[in-house]
Amino acid sequence: MLVDLFVPCFIDQMYPDTAWSTIKLLEKAGCDVNYNPNQTCCGQPLFNGGDVKHATKLAEKFLADFPHDRPIITPSASCAAYIRNHYCNLISTPHAERLKRNTIELCDFLVNHLEVDDFEARFPHKITYHDACSALREYGLKDEPRQLLTNVEGLELIEMPKRDQCCGFGGTFMVKYAPISTAMTEQKVEHALSTGAEYIVSSEASCLINIQSYINAQNLPIKTIHIADILAQNL
Repeated sequence: MLVDLFVPCFIDQMYPDTAWSTIKLLEKAGCDVNYNPNQTCCGQPLFNGGDVKHATKLAEKFLADFPHDRPIITPSASCAAYIRNHYCNLISTPHAERLKRNTIELCDFLVNHLEVDDFEARFPHKITYHDACSALREYGLKDEPRQLLTNVEGLELIEMPKRDQCCGFGGTFMVKYAPISTAMTEQKVEHALSTGAEYIVSSEASCLINIQSYINAQNLPIKTIHIADILAQNL
């Protein structure tokens, strides 16, 4: 199966190895991966900030960058949810429906579309999983990451208290309301630490950036990692 890869801007700029992990996983699952180097941001930060004009321009560019009727896979449910839920309101073209149908988050694609959930990965650590707000509420991603993690050798998944609560990122929220955001991040990390986990795992790079920055500032004994980087350990 030929698929297109969409690399969100946070991953492109901060976690490029996660993009490579995504490619490895897709190829291991039997896909041929096409990457268009002209792609840029999907426009979600602009849209969330109220700049509909420029968000629309980026949506139109996204449409031009992904012209084919085939799966568009991304290691970010928040970006996928934004494209699926809002592009039809920004772009008045039938092609917006194609993007809505074809844009799929990585874990969802592996588990529900390809029916592949074991990559023979080994990660001998205790981890806890963070359900990002957009991933959980806008996309509906919940069980798929856990199913994939269950098949990782040596990994122990320990659920944190109040696991569905926001980490405090919220896009521009962390800038506009920094004290509230920091308090929310502190609570999220405290819940993770209470499990004894060594890593906080998520499907969302933006959440991981926010959480890791707090961990670094407080010099805490826990790390963050994207789920794709765990699954691709032996690839």
